Amino acid sequence: MSATSSSYPPPPPYYRLYKDYHEDPNSAPEPPPPIQGSYPLFGATYTTDVVLPSLEDQGVRQLYPKGPNIDYKKELRALNRELQLHILELADVLVERPSQYARRVEEISLIFKNLHHLLNSLRPHQARATLIHILERQIQRRKHAVEDIKRRREEAQKLLKESLQLLDGH
Repeated sequence: MSATSSSYPPPPPYYRLYKDYHEDPNSAPEPPPPIQGSYPLFGATYTTDVVLPSLEDQGVRQLYPKGPNIDYKKELRALNRELQLHILELADVLVERPSQYARRVEEISLIFKNLHHLLNSLRPHQARATLIHILERQIQRRKHAVEDIKRRREEAQKLLKESLQLLDGH
């Protein structure tokens, strides 16, 4: 088994470049530039391009309209209603004609794949919204910390003035 595909490969040889880091942090070399394109990791090849393959590329029939202007909420609701209907039909088929269940299960699987693909296409938006929320919370916490520091500084200045007045009065 090669070092690149083992579960716990040894550290890369350039770790020796950092042996004097504790004594002199400036002795460490600059990190390499970010990787663009494909790269190997633990024996598998990955890419930095984040592209969601279309359903057609995966060999799956698309049940919602194609194009950039998709009303996600409307399409997700429509697929959800269709899924509920197909599940009820599957229950009826299982009771009345059990030999015909396979086609219904395939239809349900197709609906799930379409739902899953629609939701995955919303992941970049979700990631941006989450990042915005995290950054806003960090800003809010820092503003509160700054206000707290200002308030404590004013209290300390007030105590110093009072102390000086007491010392001058004695």
